[in-house]
Amino acid sequence: MDRRSLLGLGLGAVAGLAANAARAADPLQPGWVPSSDRLPGDPTETIALWPHTPPGGAHVHLKLQLIERSPTPDVFHDRFVTDIQQPLLTVFRPDEPSGAALLIAPGGGYRRVVIDKEGFEAGHLFAARGVTVFVLRYRLPGEGWENAADVPLQDAQRAMRLIRARAKDFAIDPKRVGVLGFSAGGHVAASLITRFGDKVYAPVDRSDAQDARPDFAGLMYPVISMVPPIAHAGSLEKLLGASPTPEQEAAYSPDRHVTAAVPPTFLALAVDDKEVSPANGLSFLGALTAIQAPVEFHMFEEGGHGFGIRLIQGKPAAVWPDLFATWCRRHGWF
Repeated sequence: MDRRSLLGLGLGAVAGLAANAARAADPLQPGWVPSSDRLPGDPTETIALWPHTPPGGAHVHLKLQLIERSPTPDVFHDRFVTDIQQPLLTVFRPDEPSGAALLIAPGGGYRRVVIDKEGFEAGHLFAARGVTVFVLRYRLPGEGWENAADVPLQDAQRAMRLIRARAKDFAIDPKRVGVLGFSAGGHVAASLITRFGDKVYAPVDRSDAQDARPDFAGLMYPVISMVPPIAHAGSLEKLLGASPTPEQEAAYSPDRHVTAAVPPTFLALAVDDKEVSPANGLSFLGALTAIQAPVEFHMFEEGGHGFGIRLIQGKPAAVWPDLFATWCRRHGWF
């Protein structure tokens, strides 16, 4: 980084500290201002998922809100986005591509998409290991879209198809493309691996002839069930509304739709997760083992919820990236 970039970064950090010092701790309260859409160190390459208006968006008009909630942005960023009119992929190209690719779906309870903690940080980490990473900024179901509950799955299916359609552009082996989802992004990923063949949107171009089934999947402290009492209440309400029927709850619970077509799955969570009940991950594990589907499972004593990478340094769950990468190498994907 040259002197001008360093100076700009330093001045931005000072300004961010001064502004954030007076703000309340709740990132959704007034006073938390949008950050720059791109900061030093962010990848510059993005891919729009849809060539025109996304499915069900004829009457949707949103202005992207990108919020910095880190109290010390000079040390680390913790941004999230809402009001997502145009979903996209942010590309992390490795210096030496191994041929592996990973679609990452960050969490956010279906009320926002957390792009740093559960997106860009993992993007940098796995790109350094030779994996081409695509961080998914998916649409949120509560922002006015038709067929709202299918909106995240529409974007996930489309993302997998685009990645495979452009495999040569990224030096990717189309048979080594996986998905990694965190929290509500884990529900996106679990929905993708159980419903990859569902026709949730009309094809828009030749890319949609590609297979949307991932070759492997990682689910990190995932939201899975939409059935109370183990359902994550916030995700349930945002995805299905205030009064879903039992049939809707079951239809959008990936543990109810596990078949032999589900790809090999890596599942990790913490027993001390107080936000999304570990029963979610255990329910998916039970569905996989019931049909003897290939799965690797790790439950950590400490980690809580939303630990990502940075927040678990020094805790047992800090080993998850190595465990996931080792599992992928053992199967020949990484």
